[in-house]
Amino acid sequence: MTIHAIDAGSFKLDGGAMFGVVPKTLWIRTNPADTNNMIDIGARCLLIENGDRLTLIDTGMGDKQSDKFFSYYHPWGDATLEKSLLQKGFHPNDITDVFLTHLHFDHSGGCIKWSKDGKSLLPVFKNATYWSNQDHWEWATKPNAREKASFLKENILPIQESGQLQFVDKPTSAFSATSALDFGILFVDGHTDKQMIPHIQHKDKTLVFMADLLPTAGHLPLPYVMGFDTRPLLTLGEKDSFLNEAADKNYYLWLEHDAHNPIITVEHTEKGVRLKDTFKIEDVL
Repeated sequence: MTIHAIDAGSFKLDGGAMFGVVPKTLWIRTNPADTNNMIDIGARCLLIENGDRLTLIDTGMGDKQSDKFFSYYHPWGDATLEKSLLQKGFHPNDITDVFLTHLHFDHSGGCIKWSKDGKSLLPVFKNATYWSNQDHWEWATKPNAREKASFLKENILPIQESGQLQFVDKPTSAFSATSALDFGILFVDGHTDKQMIPHIQHKDKTLVFMADLLPTAGHLPLPYVMGFDTRPLLTLGEKDSFLNEAADKNYYLWLEHDAHNPIITVEHTEKGVRLKDTFKIEDVL
């Protein structure tokens, strides 16, 4: 098995929204803000090369939305999903599986593109199976008013219409292994219903793709929960349980949204679980 980091682009989000009830005087110590109160956010996807299988985890925002849409998120840098794949020696047609931790636009937008004539929406990965789960799919396609702006139908419905959508087995517990993919999955519900957190065994390490359970290294203290989370108190408990396990078992945490800290480990301290080490991708993979 070989793992590749795939940079699907960088953008900015409001720091206050990213840290919920935590005062700016605290969160700015780890996540500096610009004059508009915006902080750097990444879309660091992950590609698993295992035999003849190429599994991409999450796809970033994509590029099909309007200029007005992107103006809200201040894209920066020149990385794109397709460019990053090509730099690793792969074409979108090579991808066999696309695993979506959840269907918010900054995780699923890269799944779908406009046709050349701009009249229809097509899968970017025409040979891939797209993986979600039944409960989250229902949640996303019949969205509540609070999350409606994050679940964009143009990112989601064409996946099903293409016939390429499949669901992982409905979990019977919080953690579920699946024979259909090359990793186990932790299901969490605080950020959005049935978000999936992959646990990948790589060499002698457990690499955990954190998605929005832990957006950045600055979110390690338990109360540092995003204002976007639908059930923040549930996130609090899910983070507590996971981070204690991560410290006990020395998990390597792949931070999808931290633009500057790709992979971290954590440890127990008198103040709770805190940052232990930060790694460059090449140091771990």
